[in-house]
Amino acid sequence: MNTDNEYRKGILLAIGAYTMWGFAPLYFKLLEQISATDILLHRVIWSFVFTALLMVFIGGFGKLRQLLKARKQLLVLLVTSILIAGNWLLFIWAVNNDHMLDASLGYYINPLLNVLLGMVFLGERLRPLQWFAVFLATIGVAVQVISFGSIPVVSLALAGSFGIYGLLRKKVKVDAKTGLLVETAILMPVALGYLLLTLGSAEHSMLSNDWQLNLLLMAAGIVTTAPLLCFAGAAVRIPLSMLGFFQYIGPSIMFILAVSLYGEPFGMEKSITFGFIWTALAVFTLDMLRRRS
Repeated sequence: MNTDNEYRKGILLAIGAYTMWGFAPLYFKLLEQISATDILLHRVIWSFVFTALLMVFIGGFGKLRQLLKARKQLLVLLVTSILIAGNWLLFIWAVNNDHMLDASLGYYINPLLNVLLGMVFLGERLRPLQWFAVFLATIGVAVQVISFGSIPVVSLALAGSFGIYGLLRKKVKVDAKTGLLVETAILMPVALGYLLLTLGSAEHSMLSNDWQLNLLLMAAGIVTTAPLLCFAGAAVRIPLSMLGFFQYIGPSIMFILAVSLYGEPFGMEKSITFGFIWTALAVFTLDMLRRRS
């Protein structure tokens, strides 16, 4: 195996994963006429179908059989399935209700929250610059709460749900493809049951939709699974610290889309909070660079 080639492939996969996550709002904006709940249900169903088909063609059922015998891991995946469903629902709602800036802020906060979660639950120790980065991020949120009287609920909920999801997935040690298949399988009965019950009465039903809309709904499986598989491929080829450098691509693309394409207001309140978060991330990145050198 050529190590340099694998390393370059890992970097390309990481850029691909975070770029796809960044542009994902463009897809969900095409489904604005459909409720966030219905989009979520289709996302669950078609992600399960797409992941299952992938496993048919590229393998992985051996790992699935082993996982189905591990009761503790399945219980953890039950929790992660609820967390990721909540995260998906909130993200879809935020994008389609003109809160894309809040979603962007949430995913900027996420890496800083991951550092705190690692300290609390994994016994990792924070270095001085990491503490300073977390402090700056806390000030940014506090300024918004105290000066403007508003809590960035959407941002904090997205960062919190995805942060805890990532922590549990790290502890359960299940590969991305198998884990996603089990998580969506757990959610499938609810999703499929609801859609079948409302098939004849829902405003947007696959029986009454035009074929273009149905294809868009089915594409939710690819939109969900493709970046996740790229991320998983990158994680085994490049160091996690290097992977961390690319995680700002997603929220940066969301930020640009929100302000330039969809005209979301970027007033004093958001500019102060974002300013503190961006400064915190700059300090955080500097610390990672110093550690690598």
